[in-house]
Amino acid sequence: MPSYDSSRQRFRLADRHIAVFAHLLDGETPPDELWDSLVELQRIGLVGEEGELAPLLRDLLGALAEPMVLVTVEITGEHGTVNHGIIVGQEAVIAHDGWPGEEESEYVPIEPHMLVWELARMVHLHSIEPPKSEVSRIETTMGALDAAFSALDEAAGDETAATELTRKALDEVGGLKEPQLTELSELVLAMNAMWRITAAWDGKHDGERAAMVRALAVWDCGPRGCWVRDKPEEPIVDGQIGPDSELVLVRTPSRDIWEKITDLLPDKEDLIDG
Repeated sequence: MPSYDSSRQRFRLADRHIAVFAHLLDGETPPDELWDSLVELQRIGLVGEEGELAPLLRDLLGALAEPMVLVTVEITGEHGTVNHGIIVGQEAVIAHDGWPGEEESEYVPIEPHMLVWELARMVHLHSIEPPKSEVSRIETTMGALDAAFSALDEAAGDETAATELTRKALDEVGGLKEPQLTELSELVLAMNAMWRITAAWDGKHDGERAAMVRALAVWDCGPRGCWVRDKPEEPIVDGQIGPDSELVLVRTPSRDIWEKITDLLPDKEDLIDG
């Protein structure tokens, strides 16, 4: 069920509720498959009997209707993939947080100068100092990574088996030598999550209006530190990656990842109004 907190202009909404708002903003009656979602919004007073939208929704709907920048955050971990993001509108900036296994996300306004802080919070960017290691770069293939994850599944939670099977899989498929072999095996075992931030906006390319995209992919390996995935290079399109695709990981301090997150965002002169 959707809900809201008027004291902080917070909303808990599913994609289907956002779809209802989109139809109402366009002066359309939501289709039959969204009828239950419309009724839920009417029950809590966000939509009136005639389709009127509550004034409390002004900032949220203004940002959704005319976004200047869309930032999506995908985090894949123990509970699968959870989606978060930020919508930069003309008059408001809205952050939305998902939750594993929940349909609704929480939408809340934030101050524009807090945008990078919010993104760092969403990906749980931390400043843990990883153990000393002579390995700062690992080069292998996506097939090796798939083999390592299959080995983890085969181990079924047995830590000893996971260590042995993961190392064996990487040794057979990845073509790695020491110390990279041991390092990658430990990274896979220590991984908290893989995350990706993608920023998109209307800009210019070769003098023409074009959709602009920047993205960053990182492995959060807990006590083993954070590793930027240099290859496959973001943004990735469907069908681009296969078992033979190159995988390059680079150990990166949190302060440098902070800068990379900042660099994802366009400057004012990069944006096209309207």
